[in-house]
Amino acid sequence: MTNPIGDLEEAGCLFVIGSNTTEAHPVAAIRIKRAVKERGAKLIVANPKRITLAKLADVWLRQRPGTDVALLNGLAKIILDEGLADEEFIKERTEDFDAWKASLAEFTPENVSRITGVPVADLYRAARLYAQPKHNGSSIVYAMGITQHHTGTDNVFAVANLAMVTGNIGKTGAGVNPLRGQNNVQGACDMGCLPDVFTGYQKVNNAEAGAKFQQAWGVELPETPGLTMPEMIGAAHAGQIRAMYIMGENPVLSEPDANHVVNTLKQLDFLVVQDIFLTETARLANVVLPGVSFAEKDGTFTNTERRVQLVRKALEPIGDSMPDWQIICALARAISRKLGLAAQQFEFASPAAIMDELARLTPSYGGISHARLEEVDSLQWPCPDASHPGTPILHVGKFSRGLGKFTPLKFKSPAEMPDEVYPLVLTTGRKLYHYHTGTMTRRVAGLESLAPEERVEINPVDAEELDVCSGDFVKIASRRGEVTARAAVTDRTPIGVVFMTFHYAESAANILTNTALDPMSKMPEVKVCAVRVERIAGTLAGASAGGSRIGLS
Repeated sequence: MTNPIGDLEEAGCLFVIGSNTTEAHPVAAIRIKRAVKERGAKLIVANPKRITLAKLADVWLRQRPGTDVALLNGLAKIILDEGLADEEFIKERTEDFDAWKASLAEFTPENVSRITGVPVADLYRAARLYAQPKHNGSSIVYAMGITQHHTGTDNVFAVANLAMVTGNIGKTGAGVNPLRGQNNVQGACDMGCLPDVFTGYQKVNNAEAGAKFQQAWGVELPETPGLTMPEMIGAAHAGQIRAMYIMGENPVLSEPDANHVVNTLKQLDFLVVQDIFLTETARLANVVLPGVSFAEKDGTFTNTERRVQLVRKALEPIGDSMPDWQIICALARAISRKLGLAAQQFEFASPAAIMDELARLTPSYGGISHARLEEVDSLQWPCPDASHPGTPILHVGKFSRGLGKFTPLKFKSPAEMPDEVYPLVLTTGRKLYHYHTGTMTRRVAGLESLAPEERVEINPVDAEELDVCSGDFVKIASRRGEVTARAAVTDRTPIGVVFMTFHYAESAANILTNTALDPMSKMPEVKVCAVRVERIAGTLAGASAGGSRIGLS
């Protein structure tokens, strides 16, 4: 996020796109509700589903799944055509504006309405609200509904273009604010858990960065970026990867085309899984290493607003389980002894010592330490030295790259479109009561009682055509596989679209989803695929699907 979560309450206008905020990020949603209800902020919601925030919205844009670039480009064109752009900001702080402006010629309101299904009048109203807030700036909030497409990078560029053309960067109540999918995914990325970067996004193929880390660690490091998760699965299937070490991840449920993932993991020579429960993925492993939960370890989390906070151990680890850093260090020392190598870089006394090394090697974390966090509670990076107060708002006065770059974009349809055999679109997401693949939440009796099974949402028009009632069991099939689930007939989901979560192993939505990748981010397109739905004859509404994880070891 370019701006803090609390800053959402300062916005004159909030544009929430690709985010079911009240269900997936309820704390941030509280800030948005306060801004609207108590401070009079305007709210634009763009989502194919009628989410809770749509009820509060001044404008709800119900775009077709996978049409975000057309929608965002269309709003930008209206802003330019109506003279609502921030000309001074564009002139002083951006580049490539003319080429981008020319690229918008085809995105007339009428064409955009045809592509997205959004009425022309709503496009105009949304563009005017976003470009002309009564006070402060306009803030864009987005989540995986923007990124989990084969055009996800284009979607993010389109968001950035819209923020820049209105000058909504580098000031209070504005910004481009992605809500990250997990509590520490920002921190994991910051630490170099991406295949092309060291810590703090220092590029692996940058000679200066590589030399710095080689000197610090006393080893020769590769200059070629590694593989992303989907690319690893592909390489393993091709026999190019023979062993995997999976830590804190459950790809059997979370990755697209899950049957293919299972078959690939089964053909590995050796699989190690490190987790706090015996997940569906861990059940396939040759060796399971028991990690610990957040309450059993010290360390830090870096959340979606770049805020670094201490995590303090409240309980001693259970049984033979250990904090992840200790397992990694012990394994590294054992491998080093086996190979006759030195392993001094894994002789850490504590998480605080690891953070100290991080600060020495990572400019954006240079002023962050456990000792300082004990004093100030939290810091937002970039924080280059111990006297720096942290950076709540990014790009104030100047972008980190110098000038903000406008990016011309073409609209591309989703990789898989409905046809006669698979006439419906499946889109996926989360619900309030469960998290991710349910590894933790489906073991909580209270949460499981609130949401014990998958309910595939179907619009009443489609349900009538399929002879499906709420509570009926249905089969959902795609080109990659099929699952069963109980139906929930509701107009929250638009005609021609069905919605599932990916929390339930017994109705695993990612058996169905598409592996088409964004060429830059390598993110798979799990938000759009073609499916068909059939009522399962002989099932009765109200019959139990079962599958609870309560009591599972």
